[in-house]
Amino acid sequence: MSRTIHLALHPYGVGGPGQHGLWKDPRVAKNASIDIDYYIRLAQAAEHALFDALFIVDSQFINATYPAHYLNRLEPLTLLSAVATHTRHIGLVGTASSTYNSPFNLARRFASLDHISGGRAGWNVVTSFDTGTSRNFGLDEHLDYTTRYGRALEFVQVARGLWDSYEDDAFPADVARNVFLDPAKLHELHHVGEHFKVAGPLNLSRSPQGQPVIFQAGVSEEGRDLAAQVAEGIYAPGGTLQQAQEYYTDIKKRTAAYGRDPDHIKIFIHGGPVVAATDEAARRREREIFEEDNDFDRNLALLGRSFGAYDFSVHDLDGPFPDVAHLAEKSGRTGAAKLIEQARAENLTLRQVAANANQFRQSPFVGAPQTVADTIEQWFDAGTFDGINLAFRTEDELDYFIDGVVPILQKRGLFRTEYASDTLRGNLGLPIPANRHAPERQLVND
Repeated sequence: MSRTIHLALHPYGVGGPGQHGLWKDPRVAKNASIDIDYYIRLAQAAEHALFDALFIVDSQFINATYPAHYLNRLEPLTLLSAVATHTRHIGLVGTASSTYNSPFNLARRFASLDHISGGRAGWNVVTSFDTGTSRNFGLDEHLDYTTRYGRALEFVQVARGLWDSYEDDAFPADVARNVFLDPAKLHELHHVGEHFKVAGPLNLSRSPQGQPVIFQAGVSEEGRDLAAQVAEGIYAPGGTLQQAQEYYTDIKKRTAAYGRDPDHIKIFIHGGPVVAATDEAARRREREIFEEDNDFDRNLALLGRSFGAYDFSVHDLDGPFPDVAHLAEKSGRTGAAKLIEQARAENLTLRQVAANANQFRQSPFVGAPQTVADTIEQWFDAGTFDGINLAFRTEDELDYFIDGVVPILQKRGLFRTEYASDTLRGNLGLPIPANRHAPERQLVND
C-alpha cells in the first residue's frame, strides 16, 4: 500500500500565539473558544473531509498579556467528550500535562474518552511550558527539564500499564454461569518508580483500539528522545523544507534505535495554509494576516513566555537584550537559546529581538488550490512529514481548503477517499497494542 497523507485540524478559537488580532475578525465569534458548537462544527466539517483528527492544545497558566484564546477556553477532555457524541470517525486528540496530573486519574479520563468515542482518543503528552503553572498546583517552582521528561516517560509507562488492567475478554457477562468478570483477567499494576507509586487496576476496560494513541511535540533533545521512545504521533515544528527533512530523519532514526518500527510513529508538521483563487491573492492575504497580528506590545509579552512569562517591558527597549538566560532553564529553553544566541552574535537591542521573533515569514502552503496541493505533494515526497496539522483562522478558510485542495490530493492518490477504520489507530495505520498480560497467559496455556 502506498503512503498517503494524514490531516489533522487544530482550531484557533479567538486566536493564540501569533494570531493576536484574530478575535477582531468579524467572522470570528468572540466566544468561539468556549462555544462547544463551534468545535462540533469544525470537527464535523473535518470529518466530512475525511481528516484523521481534531487536535486541542492546552495550558494551565495565564496572565493578562496572554493571547485571547488562552484567556478563556474549554478544558480539552471535556470538550472532546462532547465532540465525540456528534462525530463517528475523526480522531480526538487532547493535550494534557504529565507534570501537573496524576497517572491514574489521567489514564482513566483518556480511557473514558476512548470508550465514549468508540476508540478515537489520543493524548498529546506535554511537560508544561509555562513555569507559572507550578503555582497553580501548590509548588514553589517548576520542575527542571530532566525531572519533567523523566517523569513524562514514567507517566506514559504507568498509563499504558493501567490501560492493560483488563484483558480484552475479561468480561464474559455470562448470566447462566453467574460470571460477569473473569477475575484471572484483571491485573493490578503494582508500579513503584522514581516518580510514581500506583497500585491499580484501572476500573475501565480496553477500548476498540486497545489504548489511546500517544502524541508528543518534542523539539529539545529531551523531547525528541521521549518521542522516539513512546510517541505514535508527533506534532513537529516544520520550518523550512530542509529543517523539516532533518527533523523527520532524526526522529525516525531515534525510533529505530529504540527497537521500534519507524512506520509506527506519524510525524505531523504545522501548516497554516492560505488558499485563494490565485497565487497573488493568497500571498496578499498572507501579508494582510501578518499585519493584522503584528502588535508590538503583544509580541513583547509573547517573547517573555519563553522566559517564564518574564515582563520585558521593564527594560529599555533600545538597550541591549537583558541577561535573562537563567529564566529559560525551566521554561522554553530551546527557543530561548536561539533568541539569546542571535542577540549576542548580532548585538541586538531588546526591541530588535522582539521584532525579529515576529518577522514576516512566508508559509510554503499559500496560493491557489493547485499550488497548495503541489507544495504539499512536494514536501510529502521529500520526506518531511507523514501528515499536516492544519490551522485556519476562520471556518470559511477551512471550507475553502476542503473544497479546493482536498479533492486534488484525492485525485492524485495522496489522500483517502473513505475512512479505513472507525478508530484513530486504524486510520493512522497504527497497530492495536497487545495486552501485556495476554502473551503471559498464552505461555501458561502452551
